[in-house]
Amino acid sequence: MRQTKGSDASALAQTAPSTSRASKFPPAIGALQRFRRDQSGAYVVAVALAMPVLVGFAGLALDIGSWYNTQQTMQGAADSAAASAGAAYAASPYGATFLNNMLNLQADSVASTYGFINAVNGVSVTVNNPPLSGPNATKFNAIEVIISQPQRRFFTSLFSSDPVIVRARSVALGYGGLACVLALDPTATGAVTTQGTPSVTLNNCSLFSDSNSATSVNVSGSATISALAVGAVGGVSGASNITTVQGVTTGDSPISDPYANVPVGSIGPCDYHNYSTKGTITLNPGVFCGGMSLQAGANVTLNPGVYYMDQGSLTVNGSATLTGVGVTIIFTSSTGANYATATINGGATVNLSPPTSPSAPTRGITLFGDHNMPVGTAFKLNGGASQNISGATYIPKGAVQFAGNNSAATSCAQLIGNTLTFSGAASFAVNCPNSGMKPMGSSAAKVIE
Repeated sequence: MRQTKGSDASALAQTAPSTSRASKFPPAIGALQRFRRDQSGAYVVAVALAMPVLVGFAGLALDIGSWYNTQQTMQGAADSAAASAGAAYAASPYGATFLNNMLNLQADSVASTYGFINAVNGVSVTVNNPPLSGPNATKFNAIEVIISQPQRRFFTSLFSSDPVIVRARSVALGYGGLACVLALDPTATGAVTTQGTPSVTLNNCSLFSDSNSATSVNVSGSATISALAVGAVGGVSGASNITTVQGVTTGDSPISDPYANVPVGSIGPCDYHNYSTKGTITLNPGVFCGGMSLQAGANVTLNPGVYYMDQGSLTVNGSATLTGVGVTIIFTSSTGANYATATINGGATVNLSPPTSPSAPTRGITLFGDHNMPVGTAFKLNGGASQNISGATYIPKGAVQFAGNNSAATSCAQLIGNTLTFSGAASFAVNCPNSGMKPMGSSAAKVIE
């Protein structure tokens, strides 16, 4: 009996608190209390409340990843387009308008291979030469390419409907190429030399010497050279008197002779012997045995074609005038000895330009020295400011002394000799599409921004 009573008492004691607690609160309030203490559903509520934020961050991450991948591809396209346009710039002997069109076409073509086609799907490919901003904005051999395209929003369209503009920019410098003055001798000291106080200006083109001498290019005294670049296989003396855009370089690889394979052609019988005049006359192409001499007061016009100086000399004295459009004057020898030379004296007026027809064997060449003449054959082209020889003055074995070419009149001129000596002001440029002149040197580009 006691055991039973004790058990009942114990059971009653265990259940009493519950009965007592329940008796103190109404059933509804008790349920709320239990719900408040129950944490099993709290995470669901928290996640539900945070879900828009979590989805937003996840969507932003996915959109940013997509935009980043597009931008990386776009940057590669901009770099390649700028480098390609820079190399095209360096290799082009053409004028500014033609060149700008070409650079745009080049950049557009390269960018399209990456899937960025100008004016398609909002893509914009812009080329600036020189760049509109940045540390290279003053360098006209710097090519800036900017590619941009609006990108769609996917997950983040919940927050904004405006497209995101992805943009890439690259700047490349074009190097080399565009040489307009070249000395071919591989070992001569002072292969390019200045004498006196000449000012040699190369407008947007370069000067180069193939000589490996320590003084391959020698600028002394008060002489100055202004050029796109000056380079030599050997060394350069007087670099402080040289102003360039791309710099002065030494230890370069030689530039090959661009006209080495152009034939002189067959020399026919003599049309003239020791020709000399002081009058006004028009001449036709032919063979001038013993050369051609224009005395003071002479006014000679050459009809288009090829003129052979077979031995002797082309001499143009002061106050004489020599004019010809579409002409090549070849200095040669039918006997293999006493090769013809040229002397243009100060005060002479010379206006010559080369054949430009693609079918012309001597296209682009105005003065042409036979490849077989002895090295060091003297040519004195000292007409001064009134000496305007467009096209290529190409005397590969000649020791050429030069003073002339009016920069205002000549925007299309190359000078190539075995050695070159500048004894007076001279100007050269290669801003002349369809001239027939061959580009000299290699071209390259380097992405710098």
